[in-house]
Amino acid sequence: MSHLVSVNELAELIRDEAVRVVDVRWRLSVPGGRSQQDGREEYLQGHIPGAVFADLESELTRHGRPDEGRHPLPSTAQVQDAARRWGLNDGDVVVTYDDAGGLPAARAWWLLRQGGLDVRVLDGGWQAWKDAGGDVESGSVEYSPGTVTLADVSADSLSIDEAAVFPASGVLLDVRAPERFRGETEPLDPIAGHIPGAVNLPTGKHVADDGTLLDLETLKKNFADAGIEGGTPVAAYCGSGITAAHTALVLAEAGIDAKIFHGSWSQWSNTPGRAVATGE
Repeated sequence: MSHLVSVNELAELIRDEAVRVVDVRWRLSVPGGRSQQDGREEYLQGHIPGAVFADLESELTRHGRPDEGRHPLPSTAQVQDAARRWGLNDGDVVVTYDDAGGLPAARAWWLLRQGGLDVRVLDGGWQAWKDAGGDVESGSVEYSPGTVTLADVSADSLSIDEAAVFPASGVLLDVRAPERFRGETEPLDPIAGHIPGAVNLPTGKHVADDGTLLDLETLKKNFADAGIEGGTPVAAYCGSGITAAHTALVLAEAGIDAKIFHGSWSQWSNTPGRAVATGE
């Protein structure tokens, strides 16, 4: 089963009242990237009909110490409370979307999927919906509280110690931009470089100009070039755990299961004593 839905497929699900749509618009908002901005105002101005807004900062992450990273993994109870606020019940189909290349939507996809839900991401996101002439509504959507029960959302998340030794048995993907991986620049975290043994494969390499994923054969070639083949253990990390979820989505679409180091580079670079590699 695909982990994506097209605009036409989503429109059909909405007509059949067989889906709960979750708007996860969010992005780094200022040069240097030290503050974030959710898309609540944009959501209120226009969104997919029936979509409920998810606040990434308060519902899909939690506040923590610097040595936990910029977007620590939320508890299962926190995500479950959010999902119930969205009106979710056991057995519901969920579709997430954003306007940032699928990154925030993939964070919601990862957590809800770990929790045991049937969840997919809108391929191409908000822009694809608008380009296709999809219906748009404004204002806030609220539902009666749901009763969904989630499994452990941290089941496939690596600790910092597990991430450190992962390259010895599998491929640890660093999905940030190449210049950050090489340690030439670091706009967000205190130290530049990457986890020793990691392989750089920016998640943007999997996305077409229109924001949709590239064809399956191209995706598989990208992963093969990074040393990932059938049966290879794979994990991904990024700056703070958001972008890595997108790579996990792409891997899942290619039939490859992956773990995520949610603390990512923001945790690694804020933890004294961790080795740092630079260059290719």
